[in-house]
Amino acid sequence: MRWGTGGFPANRLAAVAAFAAFVLHLAGNPHYGFFRDELYLIVCGQHPQWGYVDQPALSPLLAAASQIFGPSLVLLRAVPACFAAGGVYVAVRLAEEFGGAAFAQALAALSVFFAPVLMSFGMKVSPDMVGLWLWPLAVLYLVRVVQGGDPRGWLAVGVAAGVALHGKYTAVFFLISLLAGLVLTRTRRVLFTRWFVLGCLACGVIALPSFLWQAHYGFPQLEMLRNAERGKNAIVGPLTFLLQQVVLTGMALALIWMAGLAWLFSRPGLRFLAYGFVVLMALMIGLHAKHYYPGDVYPYLFAAGAVALEGWTRGRRFVRAALTVGVVVTGLLLTPVVMPVLPEPQMVSYTRWLLARLGLEPKTLATEIRPEGELSSDWAGMHGWPELASTVARVYQSLPEADRQRAVIAAENYGEASAIDFLGRPYGLPPVISGHNQYFLWGTHGYRGDVTICVGGDCGARLHLFARCERAATFTAPWVQPDENNLPITVCRDIRIPLGEIWPRVKHYQ
Repeated sequence: MRWGTGGFPANRLAAVAAFAAFVLHLAGNPHYGFFRDELYLIVCGQHPQWGYVDQPALSPLLAAASQIFGPSLVLLRAVPACFAAGGVYVAVRLAEEFGGAAFAQALAALSVFFAPVLMSFGMKVSPDMVGLWLWPLAVLYLVRVVQGGDPRGWLAVGVAAGVALHGKYTAVFFLISLLAGLVLTRTRRVLFTRWFVLGCLACGVIALPSFLWQAHYGFPQLEMLRNAERGKNAIVGPLTFLLQQVVLTGMALALIWMAGLAWLFSRPGLRFLAYGFVVLMALMIGLHAKHYYPGDVYPYLFAAGAVALEGWTRGRRFVRAALTVGVVVTGLLLTPVVMPVLPEPQMVSYTRWLLARLGLEPKTLATEIRPEGELSSDWAGMHGWPELASTVARVYQSLPEADRQRAVIAAENYGEASAIDFLGRPYGLPPVISGHNQYFLWGTHGYRGDVTICVGGDCGARLHLFARCERAATFTAPWVQPDENNLPITVCRDIRIPLGEIWPRVKHYQ
């Protein structure tokens, strides 16, 4: 065990850093409101399965578990805060494993906490939050095996990898890149052991139910990704993708992980991690991935960079102090754009000011082709959902009793559907149907559709589906995403073809 100044053990420093990260996230995150994807994850998790159209099961189940006592943004955001704390803890232990002392361990903790993409993963519930802890954890166990530790550590690598696959399927590419790094270097010798095989089996057994679920439904995740490339996702070239990695990791902070990458290339026993990063970037670029998909890889690079800087600044206390202050100041400047700590008007002003100072356009980091409002899509997606649920409830309650008994609510997308489903329960609303992603598989809930409250969309106008439709309300709210504002809410009656018959035609995986 390595010790820091004054006999402070690394595991205690890691625990203190992790606790601080948890507290800071929990204090900064529960503002604005539920994010659209968080609402969707909650509703998915309340229908427990081994998988879903657009994600594995772990994040939805954790999101739903946080809401068993009723809607609570604080309890929901405590979930990603735990993973953020886990990522900081493992980064400190990685710095220790790489040979770093107290300065390297503290610098690794600060870098991982403040890096914008990692702070964002710890800010709200998403599939990416799981890898924030488990990707570097798998690397920690693997480094121990490579450096001569007990080969049974492969079992720990396999378990961490298997659970990570229940978080997000992009973990497959992370594991492929690690394996490629090992094969490309002399550390490939650690593969020639039965414990490697047993570790692979452990990973496979843990992850198998999720992949069997995908296979059972015809791999909807792949269909969704293919559809998203045709007009939804913003596709960028290799150089832009790499530039986005620098911006996402804090520009100035990115110099630390770049130093770590160079340092790993210079260490024969750890070079496989450098090759693994290069392979992962190549895979992400080749697959036209969104810029944040490989984000969970950076904790081990920050840890390596912290160790490299500790070595380069040995005996230079002033330089180390300046470096630490620089990391903290840079992190604090970037925090308001990745953690909802400012009121909306100030958030808009600050974001514009910061982007102008950095010479960046908002579209530099856009991952989807959709209109942007004053707030970024992340923040706009946390607004308006309670108002939408209450607006739909007013329309529903205005219907005659006979119509309410057979009325169904149809939403254009999973964000609208899950907001009404989850936040509309106190109003006694019926289940919401939608053709979007997982909602398609849940079907029509037995409703024929003779009275349908349509939220957004054309309500089947192109199909001449209903005999008559009339707009009952228009949803509007401040700070919402532009394409979610002024949303028509229409009541349609006398369906010409029952919903069950047309349902296969409404599927929309994207």
